[in-house]
Amino acid sequence: MGVKGFVEGGIASIIAGCSTHPLDLIKVRMQLQGENNLPKPAVQNLRPALAFQTGSTVHVAAAIPQTRVGPIAVGVRLVQQEGLAALFSGVSATVLRQTLYSTTRMGLYDVLKTKWTDSVTGTMPLSRKIEAGLIAGGIGAAVGNPADVAMVRMQADGRLPPAQRRNYKSVVDAITRMAKQEGVTSLWRGSSLTVNRAMLVTASQLASYDQFKETILENGVMRDGLGTHVTASFAAGFVAAVASNPVDVIKTRVMNMRVEPGATPPYAGALDCALKTVRAEGPMALYKGFIPTISRQGPFTVVLFVTLEQVRKLLKDF
Repeated sequence: MGVKGFVEGGIASIIAGCSTHPLDLIKVRMQLQGENNLPKPAVQNLRPALAFQTGSTVHVAAAIPQTRVGPIAVGVRLVQQEGLAALFSGVSATVLRQTLYSTTRMGLYDVLKTKWTDSVTGTMPLSRKIEAGLIAGGIGAAVGNPADVAMVRMQADGRLPPAQRRNYKSVVDAITRMAKQEGVTSLWRGSSLTVNRAMLVTASQLASYDQFKETILENGVMRDGLGTHVTASFAAGFVAAVASNPVDVIKTRVMNMRVEPGATPPYAGALDCALKTVRAEGPMALYKGFIPTISRQGPFTVVLFVTLEQVRKLLKDF
């Protein structure tokens, strides 16, 4: 039964991840808006105390604020500048990520849920569901972090100037080049953020789906069918998006940062990235990309759980 849970969760996750990949890509691009617009320290023009004023004008470079655009504008500009195929940039990394991360978390959650469910009532307390989600999400994220880093970089590559683009051919090429050029440890860059986000997402997504579904069925609002699955999964997607978006923004920026040999990294870590982001762009910058996040998290969660329920029906005799 344990292996069956991993297989079912893996199939559903891969289908959901690929079908919502363009929305995830737009979310990443929006989260990186304004990142290169950090204010530079002013440079003073020192003159002798008695120097005469000349007719020349001294211009002080200042950061020009970028116009933040919405998800539709980001998507349209993406297609115009990079082509329709760009909407699926990094989809190979998404497949690998779902295979490693989501298969692990879905399977572990199923195992823990089976173990902790009361044999008499057939239910499990919400606190136990959250605990199972935290454990499953943390382990799954640690396993899938290399694919996560590769996915973020491949999705963000098109926004860089041509000379700075990494131009990864595939997820295997991305992981191989990162290991050679930046060291094996670069594959786990931002892993603490990935783990934290995955724990939040899994606990809020899986636990809330089960809780919403149980509540709907217990109160007789709907029968156990497609309507119940869609309603419970969309509600779970909204909860997951609200809980995880701030960590997701920081994770995206830390994973995407370019570290030159001998140079100081743009961010010293997750906390440094969060502080610099808030100082430069304000607290609401942590909810950048929230609209595409919920636009992606909602359909992703719906496709995930509806597919999962159908896969369970197909494999119930195995």
